[in-house]
Amino acid sequence: MSLKHHHRGLELSASKSFVSKKWTLFLCIGFFCAGILFSDRMWPEPEANVVSRDTVASDERLRLESDDCDSSKKGLKRESKDILGDVYKSPDAIQTLDKTISNLENELAAARAAQESIMNGSPVSDDFKLPETVTKRKYLMVVGVNTAFSSRKRRDSVRATWMPPGEERKKLEEEKVIVMRFVIGHSATPGGILDRAIQAEESKHGDFLRLDHVEGYLELSAKTKTYFTTAFAMWDADFYVKVDDDVHVNIATLGAELARYRMKPRVYIGCMKSGPVLAQKGVRYHEPEYWKFGEEGNKYFRHATGQLYAISRELASYISINQNVLHKYVNEDVSLGSWFLGLDVEHVDDRRLCCGTTDCEWKAQAGNICVASFDWSCSGICRSADRMKDVHRRCGEGEKALLAASF
Repeated sequence: MSLKHHHRGLELSASKSFVSKKWTLFLCIGFFCAGILFSDRMWPEPEANVVSRDTVASDERLRLESDDCDSSKKGLKRESKDILGDVYKSPDAIQTLDKTISNLENELAAARAAQESIMNGSPVSDDFKLPETVTKRKYLMVVGVNTAFSSRKRRDSVRATWMPPGEERKKLEEEKVIVMRFVIGHSATPGGILDRAIQAEESKHGDFLRLDHVEGYLELSAKTKTYFTTAFAMWDADFYVKVDDDVHVNIATLGAELARYRMKPRVYIGCMKSGPVLAQKGVRYHEPEYWKFGEEGNKYFRHATGQLYAISRELASYISINQNVLHKYVNEDVSLGSWFLGLDVEHVDDRRLCCGTTDCEWKAQAGNICVASFDWSCSGICRSADRMKDVHRRCGEGEKALLAASF
């Protein structure tokens, strides 16, 4: 009996000892976990506070820097407005900026034109290769007198009347900033008898602008485009004028008229017309591309008549830059007008640029001198080589007009 009780006592103490060890293990694990939780709860707060303080300090610095940037931007804006205000208030500043842009455009156009000629394997004239020697000065206008190989007598009649010869022409360039040249290309056989005749005439008078262009009546649109491109590359002028060699021109009156539009950026000046589109073959001024202008019997868009017209520097620049993509109609005056369609161009219809040879005399007597005179029936002065002196005597502005002119 006592042995059984003793045995049970041993089992109970062993059971208690076993239970206490298990609980001890659980308690250790529990305390370990509680310690981890305690650490996670206690330590993040100071770290959060430190980060918060750093963040606040950083935000404060960013705010201050942002304020500085804002104040700098406001200062720059105010300064820019002040500068722009000064520019807008100063015509001299505007003209200086305009001249700088003009010089850059001239250099770009000259370089492009020279590069195009070289890449196409076309010869480039000596004058064209050295535009820097003639672009240092600003000119009022370049007057290109369109002529042909067969028009020697016409050229002589112009030299004897409204185009000053030799040294007088050079003096005109220096004192009145007006350039005048007969404009001609070369024959289909370069170096032939026709080209040699022009070269001999050039050696005597020095008043030609030779173009990289093959002469031909059906090539007048291409010649016009090449003229403006070449003239723009060689001379920095406010205006570029094209006139036929059978038209009488009062140069001083033309200069005074063009000077009125100096502040206009894109001006196209001439006697504006809108003639019928001639679809019938064999007639004069037949339009091969008549179908582009709508139904038969339609008229052309408004454009300057081809005897004389003038364009401003920006338009000459536009032609020079885009010369390879400008479409050429068979009639050169139509071609020129088409190149300006879609552009913000001011068309100036000036009837003083197309007086008749009969009414120009009484207009001159009344003090309303014509810029240009010709016969509409001949699209120029009829028999101009013989009659140019007579028209000049009756309709001219006077020998001293050009010397006294101030542009």
